Order: sequence, then structure tokens, then C-alpha cells
Amino acid sequence: MNRRASVLLSCILGLAAVGSACSFEGGRKSGDQAQPFTISLRHVQVRDDARPRLKMLEDVASRMEAAVPGLKVEMEGLEDKVHRFEKLPAEMAAGAPPKIFDLFGGADTHKYAKANRLLDLTPILSELGLKEQFFNLDEFTVNGKIYGLPTAGFVEGVFYNKRLFRELGARVPGTWEELMSVAEKAHHQGVTPFALASADAWVINMMMNTMWVRMAGTESVRGFVDGTRKWTDPDVAEAFKRYETLVQKGYFPEQSLGLKYADQQTAFRQGEAAMVFDGSWANSGLAAPGRSVVEDDVGFFNFPSMGGPGDGTINASYSNGYGFSAHLNAKELEAVKAFIRIMFSEEMQKRQLAEVGILPAMKLADLSGVRPIVGELLKAADTRTFPAFDSIVQAKVREALETGMQELIGGKTTAIQLLERVQQAQDNANRELHKPVQDRYGGGTGPSARLETSPGSSGGSRVIG
Repeated sequence: MNRRASVLLSCILGLAAVGSACSFEGGRKSGDQAQPFTISLRHVQVRDDARPRLKMLEDVASRMEAAVPGLKVEMEGLEDKVHRFEKLPAEMAAGAPPKIFDLFGGADTHKYAKANRLLDLTPILSELGLKEQFFNLDEFTVNGKIYGLPTAGFVEGVFYNKRLFRELGARVPGTWEELMSVAEKAHHQGVTPFALASADAWVINMMMNTMWVRMAGTESVRGFVDGTRKWTDPDVAEAFKRYETLVQKGYFPEQSLGLKYADQQTAFRQGEAAMVFDGSWANSGLAAPGRSVVEDDVGFFNFPSMGGPGDGTINASYSNGYGFSAHLNAKELEAVKAFIRIMFSEEMQKRQLAEVGILPAMKLADLSGVRPIVGELLKAADTRTFPAFDSIVQAKVREALETGMQELIGGKTTAIQLLERVQQAQDNANRELHKPVQDRYGGGTGPSARLETSPGSSGGSRVIG
């Protein structure tokens, strides 16, 4: 029996019982006395440059409320690191996450799914006919079941100021040596070669991640976790030494350790830097009409070859999205389905691409009207890809690398000393990984209930938009 027939039957039964009348509005009963209820929606669209995406999310919430009788969506915005690394883990441990929340694919999804904290979306996607509309759901898939949905894709590489390149007589570099030549030309002319904000350590490690994958290959990160590779291996160390060279030559801003992520975008769009390594999500901020003096001169290229097996690859993924609590009542489940139906639609994906410049996670029938820089990003993404390292290595390893890279930029350590400490953190984390421990999320004991990332899980960790 379809929905309209069900409503009609309810009206007939209601008339017989109490003599009341029913009318229809879009398949819903007029005068429906649905009990009010709320559903929590946690997002990370809190930066100034995320306002367009926040407006989109607010529109989704309004449409949800219109579609589900009695529904009130309670939106909560948190800074991404606070949400991902502090509040959400605590909520998961207590078994009380928000009903709808920002979720990273890969390690986070694997961890929470194995602890039975995430809603299995497989039957819902079949019901709504959406599964085949996504480019890739691997990062949200655990044991064949889907536990989250990506809102967007991303690639990471080098945005560059085309006007400055012309003035410097420089061309897009294809090798490490050519990149160094461009950087030296910019430095000689008093232009910052690379904008960089080191106060947010994850920003540093975007470029570093690509550099060691260039030298050591795409499987190096999983090798750190399964013990077949070490951070101190010569090819990995060579990449870190080359990054150290960039620091020593003064190719980054002198005060980068005091700069937040937004500051590096500001420096680039004000024409103060020739290049900035960033994710595709940054294109709207870097080329913002009326805010950027280089809006018509922003280009993008994949990081140059460095002479290793990872040359020609790109850090690209579909890892930022939404997950849902495994514990929903019937009304909450209806609200979640409404969110999925509205949020993951051709309209919203196209709007996201056209208004914000964020690459879609779903197949679109129409790509007209998007910014020219998006074409360069899509072209760069059409190659072999690898996931971000911090979706694979354990949290303690990520923290050791972040601290070490800040110390390297501050001149307090060397590349080799940094890698020795990171490898020590990796050894400790690997020992913990292979030790059966009581799962803090209530998922039981044994290998399937371990807290840390299991080898082979994939995904990304960048906050898109």
C-alpha cells in the first residue's frame, strides 16, 4: 500500500470513528497532530569561508522540517578538530553521539562501525535508489555495509598565481628541480614562494604527505602500520630532508608558526605568495570575487615529480561526509531519510560545485556554469590517487608527526631526529594495535573491537569547505 493510500484509509477510519474531516497537502494529512520532536545535526561549517556551505545546510534543515511532521532540527556547529578528536570520540564512548553528524571516512568510520555506533545505510540507499549515484563509497564501507555518505571529493596540490609566474618568467614545474627554481626566483624578487600557516599542524602535513608518497610510494603509509616500512627508511627520509631544505632556504613565511589556516589563503589571494599547497576545497576562497586580487589568475597543478615510485599520483579522496547514530526511533529514522534524500541530491551537489567550488561526490548530469578553476582541479584528479596518511596511521603517530613538523619549521629539530621520534610512536602504536584490549566503545574484545586504525583502512581527513 503506498503512502497516499495509507493516508486515505486513515482518513476514512477517522471519519467513521469521530466524524472528523481530512484533506491532503502533498501527500500529508492537513491538521496532522504529529507530536513535536527534535533531531540533532552536528556540522563543522564554522569558518568564515564556510558560510556558503552553512547556508546550504540550513536550507536542507528547513526542507527536512517541512517534509517530516513535527520535526525540529537542532543544528550545532563545532570547529572540525574539536568535533573529530575531542567531542565526537567522547560521545561515541558514552554511546550518545548526535543523530546526524560530520563523519570522516576511513579510520574513523571503521572504528565507530565496529563498535556498533553507526547506522547501516545499505538498505536506505537501496530504498532511495542512491547507491549507484556516488563515485566511490569505499571509505565509508565496512565489511560490505555502508555507514556514511561523502558530501564531496577533494584533491590536494599547488595553487599558483599565474600573473606572478608570468612576471617571474616561470612555467608550471614538472620536477622537483623546476619547483625549486620557481621558488628561488620568487624569493629573489621578495615574493613569498609558498604561503603556509603552521599553527594548524595538519596544514603542514598536507604537502609533506605528498612529498614522502612521491619518494616512497603509495603503499608506504600502510607499511608503517603493518611494520613492513619505517619512517626512517632512506626514501622517506629523503622527502623530509627536501622539506627541511625549503625551510632552510626561507621559502615559507618567517612567522608561519603564528599563522592559522585562513591566513595562508589570505596571503595568497592578496598576491603576497607565488604558490600555496592546499586542497581543492580552498579554490572558492582563493579566487573569491571581490575579495581576491588574483581571482582571475589562480591556477592549479599536481605536485611535481621527485624521482620516486609515487610520482604522478595525487592525494584525492571522498572522505568528508555525514554519519548517523545507530540508535534511532521511527520518527528519527524518517528524519534521517529526509536528510539523505535532500542533502544527497543532484540539486545540492550542483549547487555546492557552482557556489562553493567543491568537487562533487555524486555523478552530475550537468556541469555547466562552474568556475574555470574547477576544470583544472577535475583534470588534476584524473590520475592515480592515494588517501591521506592520517586516515591510516594511529592518532598518536599523527600527533607525533604534527608536533615534529612544527619543531622542524621552528628550527628546533632536524628531519632525521623528527623521523626517529615518529617511528618510536609508530612502534608503540603498532604494539597496542595488535594487543587484544577491551573496546572503550562497548564493542567487545578482540581484534575486531580495537580502538586504533586497522591496517588497510583507507580514507581522508581533510575538512572540505
